[in-house]
Amino acid sequence: MEEQTTAATRRGETYAGRSREQRASERRARILASAVHLFGTRDYEDVTVADVCTGAKVSKRYFYEHFDDRADLLLKVNREQNEWLLRGVAASVPEKPANLAELFRPALHTLVTMLRNHPESARVIYVNAPRMETRRRGVLREDAQFVAAVLRRAVGTPKDQIGYERTLLALVAGLSEVLIDWISHDMAGDSEHLAEHLTGIALALTASAADL
Repeated sequence: MEEQTTAATRRGETYAGRSREQRASERRARILASAVHLFGTRDYEDVTVADVCTGAKVSKRYFYEHFDDRADLLLKVNREQNEWLLRGVAASVPEKPANLAELFRPALHTLVTMLRNHPESARVIYVNAPRMETRRRGVLREDAQFVAAVLRRAVGTPKDQIGYERTLLALVAGLSEVLIDWISHDMAGDSEHLAEHLTGIALALTASAADL
């Protein structure tokens, strides 16, 4: 019986009551958590695969089971962190907002609060992302599509789809630059004021979008 248990452990079927898939998932989660901390506190060039593995307490062998290299890791960390942020923002928006202010105000206050409470994630999403220009542009388009989906609750379907999409892309890009500036200055200033400023910017740009 002992020999069978040892053989099963060698094959990686179970260990400490966890399956091979569970252990792999846990290792991946530790690698991602280590990466968020490192990319969120250092410049990208100062973070090595070895640093990430040390923080995650895994060997490089396990790192390469999930990621091609450091750039691939940053891309996937950025994507997952951005998805986490959008889920939180989406949950804060009323199902049937009476107007654009009722839509944007809770969304942008939630956005700023989440970033303020998770500064490392904020840097991963907004500060390290510009190092990946293609990915950054893709994120802006994805975020613009997200805003468009949320806006349908308040304004319905636009008449000029192209003009509408361009306006929302300009909105997302503009808000992102303001957030990058804020994060780069150590999130200085009153975050509530920032959220209100962002709301004002969003309302000013989408006022015209609502008529398109």
